[in-house]
Amino acid sequence: MTAPPPAASPAREPRVADLVLEGGGVKGIGLAGAITRLAAGGWSFKRVAGSSAGAIAAALVAALDRAGRPLAELEQNLQSIDFPKFMAKSPLRRILGPVGDAEHLLLHMGIYDGDYLIEWLGGVLAEIGVEHFGDLRVDDPGADANLGADQHYSLIVTTSDISRGKSVRLPWDYREYGHDPDRQRIVDAVRASMSIPFFFEPVRLRAPAVKPYAAGPVTWVDGGLLDNFPVDIFDRTDNAPSRWPTIGIKLSAKQASVPPSSPDGAIGEAVACLHTLLDNADRTYVTPARAQRTIFVDNHGISATKFGLSAAEQQELFDSGTSAADAWLATH
Repeated sequence: MTAPPPAASPAREPRVADLVLEGGGVKGIGLAGAITRLAAGGWSFKRVAGSSAGAIAAALVAALDRAGRPLAELEQNLQSIDFPKFMAKSPLRRILGPVGDAEHLLLHMGIYDGDYLIEWLGGVLAEIGVEHFGDLRVDDPGADANLGADQHYSLIVTTSDISRGKSVRLPWDYREYGHDPDRQRIVDAVRASMSIPFFFEPVRLRAPAVKPYAAGPVTWVDGGLLDNFPVDIFDRTDNAPSRWPTIGIKLSAKQASVPPSSPDGAIGEAVACLHTLLDNADRTYVTPARAQRTIFVDNHGISATKFGLSAAEQQELFDSGTSAADAWLATH
C-alpha cells in the first residue's frame, strides 16, 4: 500500500494535535494513508480516539507513539492483515451455507466470531510492547481540570451499550462496569468497538448496579452505532484555551451508482438495514465548525463489510487517505 512520497517542502517545526478517527469497517485503510502522511508532514498526536475501524487505527497510533516508534509502521501493520480471516467459518458451517449462518446469528447475535481481530491486533500490540490501558496512562498537569482520575489516557475507544442505551468511552467508563481501567487489554476494547451488529458477535459482560441502572448482563456493539465520529471528545470543558488543535479524519463517500438488492426474509432484511446504516453513516452532515478541523477521505463507495478487498482496492483506499492529507497539509 506504499504511496509515492510527498513533494519536497520546507522543513516544518514539529506540531502536535489530538486525533479523532471515524469508523467504517474495511474503509479504515484510508485512515492509515492519511495518518502516515500527517506524520510525514511533521504532526504528532498527544491523544487519539476512534470508533470501530477508527479504534483499530487509534490503538496502533497510541501504541506506536508510546513506544517511540514511527507512525510509518502503521502501513506495515495493516499490510499484515489477512482480511478474509475476519469471515472465517468452521467446516460444518461452510457446508451448511446460509442455514449455518442463520443458526449462528440467532445463537450468537453475529455471523462471525471476531476472534481474528484479537489474534491479529493483540499480536501487533504485544510486539510493540503496549497491551493494557495502564501502558497509555498520561501525567498531564495542564489537562482539562474537569477530567476525572480515570480519564488521563492517550487513547479513547468508543463502543455502544445496547443494554443501557448509551455510548461508552473506554477506558474512561470501565469503572462503571466493575473493571480497573489500567488492567484492561486495549485489544478487548477495540474488539467491542468493531462489533458490527449482526456481522460480528457482540461483547457481553456483567456489570454492577450504577444509578440509574440495575446490576446484570450488558451487551456492547459497534461504537459507530451511537458515536461514529466523536471529533469533540477532547474539547476542553474548563473554559481554559486549547493548547493544540484536534484533527478529525472522516471517511466520506462520493455519490455512486448502487445496484438494488432484494432482502430475503427477516434476517436478510435486518442485514440489509445494517448495510444501509453502515454505508451511509459517512454521509452524515458535518457542521461547518467540525468541517474546519476534519480531513475528508473519499472511500470510493466501498462497503464497510467488504472483507474480501482486492489488493487494488486496498491501495485505492490508502491512496485516497494520502491524497486527502496532502490537500489538508497544503493549507495548514
